[in-house]
Amino acid sequence: MNGHDQERPGGLTRPAGETAEDGREGGTFDVAVVGAGPAGMAAAVAASGAGLRVVLVDSAARLGGQYFRHAPPGFHAGRPGALHHGFGRFTRLADALAARDLVEVRLGHRVWHVQKDPIGDDAVVVHCLAGGRDERRTSVRARRLVIATGAHDRPLPFPGWDLPGVFTAGGAQALLKGDLVVAGSRVVVAGTGPFLLPVATGLAAAGARVAGVFEANGLFGLGPTIAAHPRKLAEGAEYGYHLARHRIPYLGGHAVIAAHGDTELTHVTVAKLDRDWNPGQTRTIECDALAVGYGFVPQLELATQLGCATRADRDGTPVVAVDSGMRTSVPGVYAAGEPTGVGGAELAEVEGWIAGRAVAADLGRPVRAVPALARRQARLAAFAGALLDAYPVRDGWKSWLRDDTLICRCEEVPYARIEQARALGATDARSMKLLARPGMGWCQGRVCGHAVACLTGEDPQAPRRPVAQPVRLGDLAGDRTGEDPR
Repeated sequence: MNGHDQERPGGLTRPAGETAEDGREGGTFDVAVVGAGPAGMAAAVAASGAGLRVVLVDSAARLGGQYFRHAPPGFHAGRPGALHHGFGRFTRLADALAARDLVEVRLGHRVWHVQKDPIGDDAVVVHCLAGGRDERRTSVRARRLVIATGAHDRPLPFPGWDLPGVFTAGGAQALLKGDLVVAGSRVVVAGTGPFLLPVATGLAAAGARVAGVFEANGLFGLGPTIAAHPRKLAEGAEYGYHLARHRIPYLGGHAVIAAHGDTELTHVTVAKLDRDWNPGQTRTIECDALAVGYGFVPQLELATQLGCATRADRDGTPVVAVDSGMRTSVPGVYAAGEPTGVGGAELAEVEGWIAGRAVAADLGRPVRAVPALARRQARLAAFAGALLDAYPVRDGWKSWLRDDTLICRCEEVPYARIEQARALGATDARSMKLLARPGMGWCQGRVCGHAVACLTGEDPQAPRRPVAQPVRLGDLAGDRTGEDPR
């Protein structure tokens, strides 16, 4: 499937790059939703159900976001939800979108910038790059904007993490769900948080030999919290069953502190950690793939472009500040899902429903109050907070580093250069970037930003990027109407 002829669920998807006569795709919508994961899909269904005209924009080729990432039709031989928990929620949302004439789905559209419309009111203009290799610039104008951009993996650097065969946990999961590609034949899964469990069990079910799951924190940090959530307890028991079935060791207080190999990964060093993650006794495990993850970082670029206020989450991560209706500090702009705090697909979907209904109410559409939504959000948010408390990132990971350990892979900045910049007076990420260049490469600090902030002694900061996605200079030079500048 190429970027010029995206799939059309219910006939609602325009081919990527198709532009209306006024230079904006489809004129002015009531609501633009950026992100077609659980939060964005729910927001679109809720807003359109109240009679609003909605455009749902996403860079992927299929609906579902990262959580419901799935292979093209036919790959699963009639079992598209085989690698997912709660896939029925996705199909219900997708069916609802396909049944709504007021929803237009735009897949294959990368959003690189959003701005308040200079014409006035609370309208926004969403600037996109549409299509595959031969992208063209387009834009969408809407009276309201819902930001549901999700999150990405938060890796920590360690010796050898740049070797072929080392994946983020989310990357290994995305390959499996979206392309049915197993990361390796003998895999080690490491990091912290419950996300390690679906990664390990999914790889094992697909035929990989999982040599172990190494949780840097304790195994029972949630304690009575999970016992108070029967569905979560049942989910955990199911993962436990699959770990036992595939004979996968699951050890707490352990981490992969180094990866080894000449041209590709051949083995890893696993260390027993103290409470602060300082390494003790070590051992070597042979493997050809490592999936490692230390939680997630919300994608805030679009929100900060518009000046939305942020706050520190319980683990210090910056997130978008919202009220009970998912309204940000900027009039006409709403946020739902991971940008407001990482809490998983179920919480994201609930927040999407709340955001879509709030947009409808603010635009004068009759919306019936549903107190159960707020109660469910509060319950799920409390559980998400408990997860952050149970699986923190401890400072001891810094002791795993060597002078030649790459901190910024894009610019090949080793730890020694970071230390030299600190000695010269770099006390924040900006001065560190100027002296040592971490964050100046292709990813613009998305991969190394958290680590650099920690190594400079600075709390992680919300991104302040005027460009959210890589864009060509020719596209930047185009006029503001969204017409193709060529």
